[in-house]
Amino acid sequence: KVALVTGGVQGIGFSISLNLLNEGAKVIATSRSEEAIDNFLSKHSSFKEKLICIHTSLTDSDSLINLITDIHSRDMNVDILVNNAGHTLNITDPFCSIEDWKKVFRLNFEVVLELVNLCVPDMKKNHWGRIVNITSCAGLENSGPVTFSTAKAALTAYTRSMGRVLAIEDEGIVMTALFPGVVITEGGHWEEVLKTNPEHAKKYLDERCPVGRFGEIEEIGPIVAVYCSELAS
Repeated sequence: KVALVTGGVQGIGFSISLNLLNEGAKVIATSRSEEAIDNFLSKHSSFKEKLICIHTSLTDSDSLINLITDIHSRDMNVDILVNNAGHTLNITDPFCSIEDWKKVFRLNFEVVLELVNLCVPDMKKNHWGRIVNITSCAGLENSGPVTFSTAKAALTAYTRSMGRVLAIEDEGIVMTALFPGVVITEGGHWEEVLKTNPEHAKKYLDERCPVGRFGEIEEIGPIVAVYCSELAS
């Protein structure tokens, strides 16, 4: 199977890509950071025959069509789509401009819709496909900026609704979502908070995380691999 993992070379995406590679999939991982791509490739050169990394921002108007066109030009179709790319874009003001709202929704919601629309036709031809949307507990509760939480709530609603549509149209295509809590990632927000404001991190863990710790990326990747497999029928 060929898997497309957006934001697939850092953080949670890193773990997802690695687990899919270990299960035998060919992985196409996107990133907006060339440095991150180089780092990922250098660490996992043993997978060079099964791993393609593509530098793209995803949010540009033509980038998604160009991405799928590139995949088709390599004589491949996307069997597995993992919509992992997402970010607050550091937009935290609940009264921010409509333009800022659009930026957050573009990355966290619209990109998913467009990729699904682009990949599902090939999945229908093969009567098989797995789509996993990485949303967030922020979409279910007051955790994170209003813009980010709202976009993730929309993604959650979309997954439930579109998942039903896909199941009716072709039972071989399954869409699911995963809701990580606060996961510590290399170079991520909470790693920085632990360095600069450990008191705030401790307060957050004590008050908001029942197990009293951050999640680890190694706890996410294996679950996504199951969702991408025949086991998640």
